[in-house]
Amino acid sequence: MEIKKDVQRQFGKSADSYVTSSIHKDGKDLLKLVEMAAMTGEERLLDVATGGGHTANAFAPLVKVVTAVDLTQEMLEAAEKFIKGNSHQNVTFVKGDAEMLPFSDESFEIVTCRIAPHHFPNVKSFIDEAHRVLLSNGQFLLDDNVVPEDDEFDLFYNTIEKVRDYSHFRAWKKTEWIQMLEGSGFEVFEWHRFEKTFHYEPWCNRMKLSVSEKDKLTQYILDASQKVKDKFKIIIEDEKIISFQGEAIVLKAIKR
Repeated sequence: MEIKKDVQRQFGKSADSYVTSSIHKDGKDLLKLVEMAAMTGEERLLDVATGGGHTANAFAPLVKVVTAVDLTQEMLEAAEKFIKGNSHQNVTFVKGDAEMLPFSDESFEIVTCRIAPHHFPNVKSFIDEAHRVLLSNGQFLLDDNVVPEDDEFDLFYNTIEKVRDYSHFRAWKKTEWIQMLEGSGFEVFEWHRFEKTFHYEPWCNRMKLSVSEKDKLTQYILDASQKVKDKFKIIIEDEKIISFQGEAIVLKAIKR
């Protein structure tokens, strides 16, 4: 599928910047994800679309073994360097597709996925796969950017993400996540909403935008309605975009 090749191209060239990205490594959402998990230390944990490896790294000292899977080889290599640099020896790295996980049924007590599903072209397949590889009563810990329920806000956010990053597929609404999860046999147990401040220059630079691409994106944001600018708390100074605010949902669902 072409979008999966786009993901590999985009993240292959940006792998190291994701390891150092403050949004990915320092977020309070990651602390909440860890806090929500019920762990004895004996769990087998699967981290799907591990990216820079921050989630796998955070859970490694708290569970028995971690399997970190990603579609992009360069990301796996960057994550392995990062995690082993932190002296965690209980993490294995596997190249694989979130929508066709290369693991047998009921292999894990915990599945995590953080700041990634908005790249998946068939997120329902991913949810079904997470359900399949979990043991009964296993925990699915999800953290991803979401859009507001208002369709105008939804269109704006997904448009700017797609212009910035052609491998972006869709950030979903909170209600859509709950419907998809419960429709696949999960029970949504706990969820939290996080506000995220995106600093415009590093946000653009992480995707290595060309000057023309960045100019197009900037103009689209500058031309947005006042309603949109207020909702996303867009800060503009001298026709330059400084930052804007998005949101993420962090939740725990149980396989029933």
